[in-house]
Amino acid sequence: MSALQEQFAQSAALLIQKAKELGFGVTLGEAFRTPEQAQWNADHGLGIVHSLHEDRLAIDLNLFKGLVNGGEFLVTSDAYVELGTWWKTLGPAYRYGGDFTTRDYDHFSLSCGDGRA
Repeated sequence: MSALQEQFAQSAALLIQKAKELGFGVTLGEAFRTPEQAQWNADHGLGIVHSLHEDRLAIDLNLFKGLVNGGEFLVTSDAYVELGTWWKTLGPAYRYGGDFTTRDYDHFSLSCGDGRA
């Protein structure tokens, strides 16, 4: 698992650089999630019980148009779709939340092969 987590961390750094290259400000959203938080999210319809965030294989990024301080926060923008499309080019295990049935535009993950995204 640690090798996969290292791969994900390095890829997340590239993802942030790609967002900057595309002209977006970036701040970090949730990366690690405790099992208790995952359960609470699932109980409230805000996520799933066994999230890849628990395994440190997922990150949520906040994108901004313009400067981060005072810039416009992009919630469901095409910016995420472009970034998600790029993310998936890194390999078949790279997943983008904008492709989920319940869209999660700011979510980027690396599947560990157990069916979770």
